[in-house]
Amino acid sequence: MRKLFLFSTLILFSATSFAQKTKVDLILADVNVIDVKSGKVNSNQYIVIKDDSILGVFNQSKANGFLPSKTVNAKGKFAIPGLWDMHVHFGGGQEIVHENKNLLPLYLAYGVTTVRDCSADISDSVLQWREEIKKGTLMGPTIFTSGPKLEGYKSVWLGDIEISTSAELQKGLDSLDGLKVDFVKITDNTMKPDLFLESVREARKRGYKVSGHIPSVLTMDDVMSAGISSIEHMSYILRAATKNEKEIAQLSASGKLKGRELSNKILADFDENAAFATYKKMAKNNVFVTPTLSLPHLLSHIDEDDHNKDEYLQYIGKGLQKTYVGRVERAMKDDADAITFRKKYNDKSNSLLPLLEKAGVKIMAGTDGGYLNSYVYPGIGLHKELQLMVKSGLTPLQALQASVINSPLFLNKKEYGSLSAGKKADILLLDENPVLNILATEKINTVIVKGKVLDQSAIKSTLEEVRSKTAKGI
Repeated sequence: MRKLFLFSTLILFSATSFAQKTKVDLILADVNVIDVKSGKVNSNQYIVIKDDSILGVFNQSKANGFLPSKTVNAKGKFAIPGLWDMHVHFGGGQEIVHENKNLLPLYLAYGVTTVRDCSADISDSVLQWREEIKKGTLMGPTIFTSGPKLEGYKSVWLGDIEISTSAELQKGLDSLDGLKVDFVKITDNTMKPDLFLESVREARKRGYKVSGHIPSVLTMDDVMSAGISSIEHMSYILRAATKNEKEIAQLSASGKLKGRELSNKILADFDENAAFATYKKMAKNNVFVTPTLSLPHLLSHIDEDDHNKDEYLQYIGKGLQKTYVGRVERAMKDDADAITFRKKYNDKSNSLLPLLEKAGVKIMAGTDGGYLNSYVYPGIGLHKELQLMVKSGLTPLQALQASVINSPLFLNKKEYGSLSAGKKADILLLDENPVLNILATEKINTVIVKGKVLDQSAIKSTLEEVRSKTAKGI
């Protein structure tokens, strides 16, 4: 009788203990969690996930209070937030929408869990994908998009909202309101300078962040005064690093300086003190910069590197590959002097990254990859961009911060930016510590997307599916 009582008591105690445990969906067990703000590693941690968010990061003792549906043994792995690519493009026409759609899983397979689409000519599809991914009915990274960008009449880019008056500007912004875009992008191809500045001001009045290219006839002070939120590409950052930027803008406006002569003038008039002063103003005005180092680097060395047989092309549709041709053909026509000059200009632009960082400017990681921009590949391209950032003088930690801290900060997405309670469960498990070596971001063991696990088997399966669809043209 006593034995029966003890047995019953033990069963009751076990059942009670079991019932007291909080049910969760996933635990990443015994992992090295990297604090991406400080670079410090917190070892033997347990990341507890419920639905698509992190419930908390605990030691083993506290983690024992949870009952997970799934546990991933992450011993020896390093956890960082999922990567962000803050400058991508989907485009090339309706006939290759399917090729663009096939790029979405590529991002996840390479640990890029969020992208910022900076406009092209298939915005309707991108907006649809954004919602489907949000609902969980489509596999892909979280998308933030500008929708179609604002430009002047007869833009060289397809899909733009072309404007030439204040009334057309307001109509264009109304259209973007209707699309529920996440930010506004404005470029400098045919947009009149005064209307460019007005567009920035009016978009900011509506609560949008505004990313843009700077017209050569305007200065950094001009666009900062209007309220620009981010500058895309380092060429504009170099132009703002001259001791007489206003004079150069005036010479450009008059047509006295253009093309190579304009670029030579910018290089000749570079002044580090003037650059630092301008960059300090940018930091004070909360102007972010997306350097997009990859394409200029690639085109600068296109005479040395043959990308036609890149293994990654097996994932890129034939239609998208055709959009690569134009830039490459133009670059290949350059003579020896032009090749030397573009390398010199690119190297000088890239060398300014540490100065931006020193001045306090928030740098974001973006590739300019997708369609049109030759051989800048979705997914793997973000890792190459981070490596170029480090080669240009940032530390591995600063490069990581450009992707996983500054990027969500720009869009005011407070649910991202670290591995802590309340943050989204977009997580990479790496075999090595990327703070010590940026190449480690490519050593992906597992990708967690909104709390869902992509292990090595799932990653390989994803890549094979993309390869198969690409080969079949579907």
